[in-house]
Amino acid sequence: MRLVARVLYLVHRLPYPPDKGDKVRSYHLLRHLAARHEVLLGTFVDDPADEPHVDAVRRWCSEVMTVRLQPRRARIASLSGLARGEPLTLAYYRDAALDAWVRRLRAEGRIDAVVVFSSSMAPYAEAFLGSEVPVLVDFVDVDSAKWADYARAHRWPLSWLYAREGRELLAYERRVAARASRSFFATEQEAALFRRLAPECASRVEALCNGVDARHFAPESGRGSPFDAGTTPIVFTGAMDYWPNVDAVQWFVREVLPRIVARRPEARFFIVGRNPSSAVQALAGAFVAVTGTVDDVRPYLQHAALVVAPLRLARGIQNKVLEAMAMARPVVASQACAGPIGAGDGAELLSAADSEGFAAQVERLLADPSFAERVGQSARRHVLAGFAWDAQLAGIDRCFIDESPRIAA
Repeated sequence: MRLVARVLYLVHRLPYPPDKGDKVRSYHLLRHLAARHEVLLGTFVDDPADEPHVDAVRRWCSEVMTVRLQPRRARIASLSGLARGEPLTLAYYRDAALDAWVRRLRAEGRIDAVVVFSSSMAPYAEAFLGSEVPVLVDFVDVDSAKWADYARAHRWPLSWLYAREGRELLAYERRVAARASRSFFATEQEAALFRRLAPECASRVEALCNGVDARHFAPESGRGSPFDAGTTPIVFTGAMDYWPNVDAVQWFVREVLPRIVARRPEARFFIVGRNPSSAVQALAGAFVAVTGTVDDVRPYLQHAALVVAPLRLARGIQNKVLEAMAMARPVVASQACAGPIGAGDGAELLSAADSEGFAAQVERLLADPSFAERVGQSARRHVLAGFAWDAQLAGIDRCFIDESPRIAA
């Protein structure tokens, strides 16, 4: 069955290439929509490295509106939210040209449905909320809860600013969800959290889980290793200007790695990911390598002795964990990362609650390569069985039919 609709897709960051967590999800959602509908994309380009990829995105869309966003300038502009009494997130992504483009499409009657990716893009869909055009909002995670977590992890004045953002953003998320046709979150845990925070919206909130491209993330016999012989590589992957990732590797290097190298001096921790912050770069040393951007993360995953995901502030399903599991690598993850994946602890993935437990789980894998291999193979079978993107995103197709009689099968 092929559905034919003109879908306005609003995304806060160019959904290509799929090289960081949110872009992986927004990219696969774009491809899923484009295979079934005509897509008109409104998005921001916040990284000069993404500029060459705008034309690639046009292949899947009938119209693309891109706005260049300079993060430093946007951060300053976001402070206007303090005076407006609104979330700083909304001011960060406010743009008159994008708003005018959306309003023109609305006035022309060209849109059959709207898909909003993240609460930061919901202001551009407000003209459609409550109309005959269904608005489906993919919140991904409860971002307001993330800011509340940040507040607890920082000192004043950031703790005050982050707590305020959490309160204001939750109020906005509730207003949007109350008027949207349907709201989605990346895990059932996040959906359940939002139902508790916004009980008036509970009947129209559901999970739309992440997936993994297991054809792309697959081990290959001819793929060379990026590691020096004689080292035992322990790998972390992710965007290294994202604060939860920065916090995770800092904690691992400070609290866990010394326990490991005391027993295994050949161990090396590889931090693999784009835009490493100065705090991440400062971790580089005898037992820590910071790669920065790499052309392909798969060699680092495939030839890792194991992969770690020690995130202490984690929301939703971590793509980095799914990708490592798809590469048949054993993963040791924090309980916050492990829970949403639903893998068998000790069989398909290992989890830990503290630094001592994390080091013990790493040693368990390093001490028994055959056990590590079994965990890795079981991990790949787990994601193959339960995390195919099309299967995960099929729920949105039903919503198109349920919410809009104008969209015909």
